[in-house]
Amino acid sequence: VQLQASGGGLVQAGGSLRLSCAASERISSNGGMAWFRQAPGKEREFVAAIRWSGGTTYYADSVKGRFTISKDNAKNTVYLQMNSLKPEDTAVYYCAYSRTRPITSNTQSVFAYEYWGQGTLVTVSS
Repeated sequence: VQLQASGGGLVQAGGSLRLSCAASERISSNGGMAWFRQAPGKEREFVAAIRWSGGTTYYADSVKGRFTISKDNAKNTVYLQMNSLKPEDTAVYYCAYSRTRPITSNTQSVFAYEYWGQGTLVTVSS
């Protein structure tokens, strides 16, 4: 499975961006997709996840109320709408796909996802 992420860029604080991640095959209804991010010198951290069947969503506390994860089943694509961006949101954003592991509130580890996109850089200026 290949994941192609896009949509990153440079934005001022308070602005918005929408990231997209398209999968090369139909997403399993048993799994789900997620966004992680990694800032320079830091570990990769969970941002948001979505169950492919039913669409239940999960968010890191740092992005709740500002970011929204959504999906398009027909396009095998997951989105991350990012509003009210802050300089601390600056990072490389990665999409990830869990084909077999059900997505739950505990599925926030990088080890829960088998497939990863190449990353897209988001830079938020102050």
